[in-house]
Amino acid sequence: MNSIYKKLTQIEKSGEQAALCIVIESNGSTPRKASAKMIVYENGTIFGTIGGGNLEHLVTQEALKTIETQKPGIFDYNLILDANMNCGGFAKVYIEPIETQKQLFIFGAGHIGAFLAKISLELGFNVTLIDEREEIFNKLSDANINTINKSHNDAFNELTFNKNTFICVATHNHKYDSEIVAYCAKQAYGYLGMIGSKNKIAKIRSAYLENNILNESEMENINWPMGVNIKCETPQEIAISILAKLVDVKVSKNKIK
Repeated sequence: MNSIYKKLTQIEKSGEQAALCIVIESNGSTPRKASAKMIVYENGTIFGTIGGGNLEHLVTQEALKTIETQKPGIFDYNLILDANMNCGGFAKVYIEPIETQKQLFIFGAGHIGAFLAKISLELGFNVTLIDEREEIFNKLSDANINTINKSHNDAFNELTFNKNTFICVATHNHKYDSEIVAYCAKQAYGYLGMIGSKNKIAKIRSAYLENNILNESEMENINWPMGVNIKCETPQEIAISILAKLVDVKVSKNKIK
């Protein structure tokens, strides 16, 4: 049987969005006492319990708001007045968003993609590098980088997208880049970027609109050309500019507002 601590570890690694709810104080007749714990997932399902009934429902609703705002808080409940529970009593519940590892999918294991994968590990990203080319990963020295040696269309079946998913597109083929961005823009993600010149991006944007692949709203949050606007020339310098953008987005989204 999985303990709640094992579940927390799984959530951290998977990038799922969830909140941890802990009864930190209870008085009178309450379903569960202090230290009772429950995990609430973004889809509203739960693991563990703080006692059931309307109290658990109210805490679940507050946890879903916490997942959305990423802001922890302490909430007081009068079980008669707030939860309509005849057992009476009072409960104080602490709710915090569970900090998870950001999943970084890099499409393209060329010079830029391979270096970006390597340096992203140092900043806590869970990195998956995707490329269909044979022997492309032979020089990849870090075993902590996940690899998928398949076409992007086949790789999609092995990837799970959510709001903690960061996606960088830098393949060796402009057609692939266009197809990958079109697919990923329809998924849940925290960041989506593509490498390319202004001319390349303009052509892809135009093709998306003309063929009803993506609309302006769906393209609004795509970072292209991806990275921060600094003077850079080498693949390593470009990868650093991309990582700087990833960090900026990651920290901005985690900031308590």
